[in-house]
Amino acid sequence: MFTSREKEVRLFDAGAGTGGLIQAFVQARCSVEPLPNRIHVVAYEVDTSLLGPLHRTLEHCRKHCFSLGVHFTADVHNADFIEAAVPLVCGDLFNGSQTPFNATILNPPYRKINSDSRTRLLLRSAGIETSNLYTGFLALAAKLLIEGGEMVAITPRSFTNGPYFRPFRELFLRLMSLRRLHVFESRSVAFESEGVLQENIILHAVKSPTKPSSVVVSTSSGAPNAPVSARECEYDEVVLSNDPERFIHLIADDVQQEARQILARFRTSLAELGLEVSTGRVVDFRARQFLVSQPAYGTVPLIYPCHFNGGYVKWPKTPSRKPNAILDTEATQELLVPSAVYVLAKRFTAKEERRRVVACIYDPSRIRAARVGFENHLNYFHAHGAGLPLDLARGLAAFLNSTVLDVYFRQFNGNTQVNATDLRNLRYPSRSQLESLGHHLGDSSPNQQELDHLVHKELF
Repeated sequence: MFTSREKEVRLFDAGAGTGGLIQAFVQARCSVEPLPNRIHVVAYEVDTSLLGPLHRTLEHCRKHCFSLGVHFTADVHNADFIEAAVPLVCGDLFNGSQTPFNATILNPPYRKINSDSRTRLLLRSAGIETSNLYTGFLALAAKLLIEGGEMVAITPRSFTNGPYFRPFRELFLRLMSLRRLHVFESRSVAFESEGVLQENIILHAVKSPTKPSSVVVSTSSGAPNAPVSARECEYDEVVLSNDPERFIHLIADDVQQEARQILARFRTSLAELGLEVSTGRVVDFRARQFLVSQPAYGTVPLIYPCHFNGGYVKWPKTPSRKPNAILDTEATQELLVPSAVYVLAKRFTAKEERRRVVACIYDPSRIRAARVGFENHLNYFHAHGAGLPLDLARGLAAFLNSTVLDVYFRQFNGNTQVNATDLRNLRYPSRSQLESLGHHLGDSSPNQQELDHLVHKELF
């Protein structure tokens, strides 16, 4: 993915491991003309046990370059990259013309950072606000590049959406100009031996405030020598200029492009619909003393994803590993909402589920109770704390469950979590369109094909 042909290459790898990415870079760069005069590598690796293999890899690179008349040197730092790089960034030892690196290649570590940890405080001192190590590595790497320097990184896809990564997206998209994004169609093929659970991408970006007119989005299965398909997308389609969340959309094929064009017809925000979406208030491990296996006097329904059944909540569920009820006491009032019509959406979906967004209707006519608790693994749509008209709820649930919405949603959501922010960021059909759709649905629970047909007929 690197395109620069600078005669002097100054490359760094922030988490070099045994040097596989460095070796791949050196071999690729030395296979095209004009050859560089010099390649200098700076490698950081905190794991002492990997230093021997890393030095052997770098020696192999040196010999390869020597055979081609390319001068190769390398410095290895057995140190934590964040500990080493933050003082450089904060001390402003480098400016735009003096930053030593014009290329970086990295596969950063992926781990959550506690809010009060030294790592989090170090990153914050460098103007980087993030909750994961890998985005901390990417942000520091971007700051250490010279203007026009290139970055290629293998990372989880989770940074492309969601509220936790918004500060990182704002910083990264301000410093870096995306040029290419490669998506692996299967999370289990490309990194099968590593047990990787996240969807992963390879990104290519150039340090520049000027954004290109287009970004290449490519896909492959991840299997060795698998064919790669690529499409050129307008930059404004990948990062919407009017999106305050700065989501990154990966439009990988014609089907996704068609879904995007269809959804672009809708302009209505949740607020304009008179609706809000919130996360379920009941965190079960914190409210354990109030949870009851089966409904009894003095309890109200507690709804989990396991209660989703055919488009409506079916409660109680027996047998069930999850409690079906929660005590209705003074201590639990803040955890409960008035019984009314709500649209529920799972916050987490299993990898094998057909849809990323899975919605269901809570209908109080089917469940007699004055109040209800929604568990924290659910998002729920409400009208400023009150319930929805039934036709509106039916239409909204059908729209959320449609295949076209699923195809669009996966363009920016690369994991199995559906945040309330993601749902707020969508644009919806008008209220009258949703109510008309819901009216035609009635009490029926159509299969996916029938639902998609009705959604297309009523909305498109």
